[in-house]
Amino acid sequence: MPSVCHPHGAGQLSVTQSESARAVAGREPKMLESLLALGGLVLLRDCVEWEGRSFLKALIKKSALSGEQVHILGCEVSEQEFREGFDSDVNSRLIYHDLFRDPLNWSKTGKALPGGPLGVLRAMGRKTGPGHVTIAVDSLSWLLLHLPCTTLCQTLCALSHWDSCPGGSPPVDQVRVLGLLHEELHGPGPVGALSSLAQAEVTLGGMLGRTSAHILYRRPQQRPTHQTQWFSILPDFSLDLQGEPPLESEPHPDPHTSPVDPTTHLTFNLRLSKKEREARDRLTLPFQFSSEKQQALLCPGPKQATSRIFYEPDAYDDLDQEDPDDDLDI
Repeated sequence: MPSVCHPHGAGQLSVTQSESARAVAGREPKMLESLLALGGLVLLRDCVEWEGRSFLKALIKKSALSGEQVHILGCEVSEQEFREGFDSDVNSRLIYHDLFRDPLNWSKTGKALPGGPLGVLRAMGRKTGPGHVTIAVDSLSWLLLHLPCTTLCQTLCALSHWDSCPGGSPPVDQVRVLGLLHEELHGPGPVGALSSLAQAEVTLGGMLGRTSAHILYRRPQQRPTHQTQWFSILPDFSLDLQGEPPLESEPHPDPHTSPVDPTTHLTFNLRLSKKEREARDRLTLPFQFSSEKQQALLCPGPKQATSRIFYEPDAYDDLDQEDPDDDLDI
């Protein structure tokens, strides 16, 4: 059976399908379950070196197999490209809302999303039926580039607290939003605003070819907690937890390169000779209160001259201390 390699950026791993199944069996990580147990916004922050769409699809797969309603708002890639890697069981459970094909309805085909992307998000929150609803947004960066940040934040907040919004259909049991954010495209203002709304933040990174997720949980009436997980994403978008890589991250020096001595061209000496150290030890610095100085001050000799200060006031001297600036005529 041919081997399958995962795309670069989410932890490379080359295994056959049977080996992948054996690796995942009995080792489904609790990280996805803890993230999906929270309602509200789960913010996924990625960068150029460590992309986050694969991790988003891992959460989508876990949520779909749990029997939840899963809606996907696709903005950056086509529906066919997004569905790649999912099996038929997972794909049949996904409700895809395509904003990538014609976001501004230029083709006039009548397939444009009513109300735009924010209208679609609000409609997803009004879906009736039992169970939780998961909304995956790919990505929030695309929405921030086309919509005001305040409007997007208000919509995301309303999805998390739909019962406080007037009108509309009865709310579902719980709405969870999985939002992918390309952090490098935005300033600290929009990133901080979305971060304040998130119940959990996942910041993707890595070292030595391994992917890491730094997770910040904000549970109600509890202190924020931090957690760091190292993992690989398998071809079927399952996670394989790994241990922390060794700290030997610095490259080894080339044995064929001769080391450079930084002290070869100095204009001063770094070390003292034996005679120089003896001369330094004998030297008494001006601020040092030696025994000789103490003896001279306490027991002055008979032939030592004493100093006195004689002052004779001048005719123009002003001895009135109450107003020393009287002569300035201010």
